[in-house]
Amino acid sequence: MKKLPLLLLILACISLVACGKGQEINGHTMKSAYKSVKGLKNRLAPEVRVEFEVAFWTVRDSIKSEDEFLKAVDGKTPLQVIEMGKEVYQQRKSTGFKAYEQYLSWEDMIGKFSKERSDQENHKSVAKNNDNAKDKANDVMYKLGSM
Repeated sequence: MKKLPLLLLILACISLVACGKGQEINGHTMKSAYKSVKGLKNRLAPEVRVEFEVAFWTVRDSIKSEDEFLKAVDGKTPLQVIEMGKEVYQQRKSTGFKAYEQYLSWEDMIGKFSKERSDQENHKSVAKNNDNAKDKANDVMYKLGSM
């Protein structure tokens, strides 16, 4: 019985240590990295979410080796990944990377991606509302009022 409080204390300490890495990417495997990025993305503010996604995939595209990529992002916070993405953008922009010619700056690129995302979400909600209206028009439930 005297060991129970000690065991509970140890378990509490272990669980608190595990919670400390909740804002970092787990780069042990690609699967764990993608899973942690998805979780982090969902916890970010909407205005930072797109920037984090673009930065993550920019870094991923720049580092071809899976092992090197995992080492580069393991333990990084979203803000650190964004900084890494900005650095890759600047390096590529200065070397004349063709895909970045259309953007004036990192912020310009993020702004355009954010607008595209917003337009996609708006299009989805309009399409869903139209589907609901069609469903109501084709409803087979008849109103049996006073006959």
